[in-house]
Amino acid sequence: MPVATTPENFHEVNSAEHFQSLLSADLERASLINFWAPWAEPCKQMNVVVQELAKKYPQLLVLQVEAEQQSDIAESFEVEAVPAFIILRGHTLLTRISGADATSLTDAIATHAKPKPSIKPLAQTDAAPAAPEREETQEELNERLRSLMTKDKVVLFMKGSPDAPRCGFSRRMVGVLADQEASYSHFDILSDDSVRQGLKTLNNWPTFPQLIVNGEFVGGLDIVQEMVENGELKELLAQ
Repeated sequence: MPVATTPENFHEVNSAEHFQSLLSADLERASLINFWAPWAEPCKQMNVVVQELAKKYPQLLVLQVEAEQQSDIAESFEVEAVPAFIILRGHTLLTRISGADATSLTDAIATHAKPKPSIKPLAQTDAAPAAPEREETQEELNERLRSLMTKDKVVLFMKGSPDAPRCGFSRRMVGVLADQEASYSHFDILSDDSVRQGLKTLNNWPTFPQLIVNGEFVGGLDIVQEMVENGELKELLAQ
């Protein structure tokens, strides 16, 4: 009896770092993220569907994420129930499907799994390649980061905006600041990868959101929530 083989484009995600490395390897292709749990019977049925889709569409990146084991990833996509499916191209959300809806999932993959056509404008066919833009030096980037960090008394570096957060952690941080009646500026780190990566190094903190007060890094969501509980954040904001 032949042994079933796992398609090369199918991956069981074992950490947030593993997830990001797989997702960032090719930002032009479509990705299907399957959030599931071993105790949920509908997930077992949909896992079979997902495996078949991975075989049918070898150009599709399929990421299998056990929602409770990889809670940070699930929360960043605001997954509150399983099964849940997210379809991306690069880091751009294409569609979201909740529940064991095999028909909707199959139709969505058929629509989005096709690679985007590569079209070269005729006017540029024989043109000389454009000169690359000068890269920002580390000193220039750090100067720009510090300028952003000091543009207001309180600055929140987040995914999305306070009106439209792009991850669960950013949404919760916005809620914390609202509860504190804090006035603050914000910066969408998804709009500038240099800022996103630079802040991780400058503040020695690998995740977002990041809260800055008086030009100094305060912390991420967990630290800020602890400061709320012990009264430190209210005191810091009042200074």
